[in-house]
Amino acid sequence: MLRIGYIKQLQKRWGRRAPKQMLRMMRLHRTPFQTILQNIFGALEDGDGRFAFPTIAAIARMRPDLVREIVNEGHEVASHGYNHVRYPTLSANDRERDFALSLQTYRKLGIEIKGFRAPYDNYTDDMPALLEKYKIVWDGGFGYRTEYREKTHFFNFNLNDRPSSVTYIPLNIWSDDLMIDVHGMSPEVISKTLKESITQASRTEGVIMFDLHPIRMGQPEFVGCLRDICVHANSLGAWCTTPSEAVNYWKAHKKWKGDSSFCLLLTGDIDNWVFSDYLRRVIWKRK
Repeated sequence: MLRIGYIKQLQKRWGRRAPKQMLRMMRLHRTPFQTILQNIFGALEDGDGRFAFPTIAAIARMRPDLVREIVNEGHEVASHGYNHVRYPTLSANDRERDFALSLQTYRKLGIEIKGFRAPYDNYTDDMPALLEKYKIVWDGGFGYRTEYREKTHFFNFNLNDRPSSVTYIPLNIWSDDLMIDVHGMSPEVISKTLKESITQASRTEGVIMFDLHPIRMGQPEFVGCLRDICVHANSLGAWCTTPSEAVNYWKAHKKWKGDSSFCLLLTGDIDNWVFSDYLRRVIWKRK
């Protein structure tokens, strides 16, 4: 029954490719997540970069050691909700309950949360007010909407005739699942594709953010792409930091730190530690 439920979920998103996608994810999870994180940390250290990991809070609660390791390595953990559910399918009360529970969970773990990305980048129009209520500093998913995706700088919403205190970050279309699962790109092509987007962003003196899931980008064959793009961005004068640091510095100074001419933000959602989490999440919600 577990496998049938998961296959149905995959079929809704992937159609006839669903069985192949399930096998792909099973293979990816053969690499322990701690190894995946170590691969990413090493690549970013070599490339002088930082990373933000929007993480499902119920997953974080299962492995607080890994979440704390991310923070101790100088990277950022953001909320990805409590359960990996599509927020538009929930009532307004249930959306707030899930979001608030995620923040409460991180507080209990001793992790300060400043950022958010909704699962599947699925938002409702009322969510900016919700993020404002809970004093979130930045959001990295609303900016994936078509009307915001091509923006080159941070932006705010007008709420009650005032600009939001939450800073919204445009999210680039090139994600790891699009490049690897859909287009079947090799590591070389991935690096080239991301470098081209970074080069274009360097001309705007603005910001560019990617969503590069650790489960794929932390694999040995792909992790070098992170090093490549950081080195390339740095050669163009980028500041590759965490979203919280970038947003706070920009708010205070209206420029990028040091002599940086633009900002590169690398992020990647953590939805599961192990493959069995995929099977569990379609049957029950963690509470």
